[in-house]
Amino acid sequence: MNCGMQHSLSRRSWMSCMGAATASLARAAPSGGVSSDRQLLLVWLDGGLSQLESWDPKPGTRFGGPFRSIPSVVSGIRISELMPQTARHTNKLALIRNLCTQDNSHSAGVARIQRGDPKNRGVDYPYLNVASARWLGPKAVELPASMVIKPGNGGFLVNETGFLGPRHAALALGDGKPPALLDRPADLAAAEDDLRLSLRDTLDRMGATARGSSLALANTETFKLAETLRRRRDLFDPARLSRNDIERYGDTDLGRHLLQARGLLEAGVRSVKVISYGWDSHGDHFNGSMSLMPQFDRGLSALLDDLGNRGMLDHVLVVVLSEFGRTPRINGHLGRDHWPEAWSAAMAGAGIVPGQVVGETVADGSEVKGDSYDIGHLFHTIFYALGISTSAIHYEQSGQPLPLAHEGMYPIKALLRKPPENAR
Repeated sequence: MNCGMQHSLSRRSWMSCMGAATASLARAAPSGGVSSDRQLLLVWLDGGLSQLESWDPKPGTRFGGPFRSIPSVVSGIRISELMPQTARHTNKLALIRNLCTQDNSHSAGVARIQRGDPKNRGVDYPYLNVASARWLGPKAVELPASMVIKPGNGGFLVNETGFLGPRHAALALGDGKPPALLDRPADLAAAEDDLRLSLRDTLDRMGATARGSSLALANTETFKLAETLRRRRDLFDPARLSRNDIERYGDTDLGRHLLQARGLLEAGVRSVKVISYGWDSHGDHFNGSMSLMPQFDRGLSALLDDLGNRGMLDHVLVVVLSEFGRTPRINGHLGRDHWPEAWSAAMAGAGIVPGQVVGETVADGSEVKGDSYDIGHLFHTIFYALGISTSAIHYEQSGQPLPLAHEGMYPIKALLRKPPENAR
């Protein structure tokens, strides 16, 4: 259909042309992307989860704290007694206990860990959830490729897109709620709203062509997305969640958000990030752990149960990360401080060999024993688990190729079902 500007173009033809253009744009495969059915769920425990009260307990040592370790369903793997439900699911998990990173401040660590610390440190790289969605592309064309569920305010997280630009921004659902002002005004008819949307789309495209502005295209995408989300209110409606599911996940922010994340993944959102705050425990750490850890344990256990029972672990990769761990030494406020030197992460699902521990720390947990891995190694591993080859694919920025992950690092062979040749 010729959609050029004509004075005789009817309103119906106009709408048809604009709808076709919108559909074409929404369904376009990402440039240089990969063909994969895989999805990412990143559980980000902001502030720093203590490895000693979770994945790598050291009871009975000088830094061990008051909690015991307990056996899990996998012989030889013990985790904190604060995670009894997760202990029943270690056959689905791979634990990485030898992470050794660099930045011990939140301002540096949050960005470095979520960007993967590429070798080109002066380049503004996208965060992991945005990067994975960019290479895998939309799974359900009517939904955002990347979404975030977090306490507090929602909106588009443009600061996480790096050089990819605002059009790739993840949509954050503040407290799991739909974006503000989603509904059209009561006195605006649907047909009139559709016509305005089409006109706005055309003007944004004309502006983008003339000025090369990615903001104009992002503006268009925002209004189209609002239409989609109005139709998919089931993704935000708490009434659709069964009381039994809420009980299993826990009636807490983290429990409800993990349950909602399962729904977004089932609906076809390619990359979902759940953010939980409150893990920066410089004081009264052990009482705080007795409150937070059971919430995390309950929600993660229910999520792994559901993903396993529904066959979703075949294509959903679950990654649990923070910006660093906590100090083995207990400070004068009965807290643990920031500790990037020796900490842990967990992974499950697509492309990962489960039921194992990779790496170890010394007896008191103060440092890594033997080989250590930085976040760059983990990024290579995550991308390969998602079906994205870090050796075959690269970004293009101002005509220059940029690697997906640190060129001096490599995928962790033991973690991958199908490790590439450069894995070690």
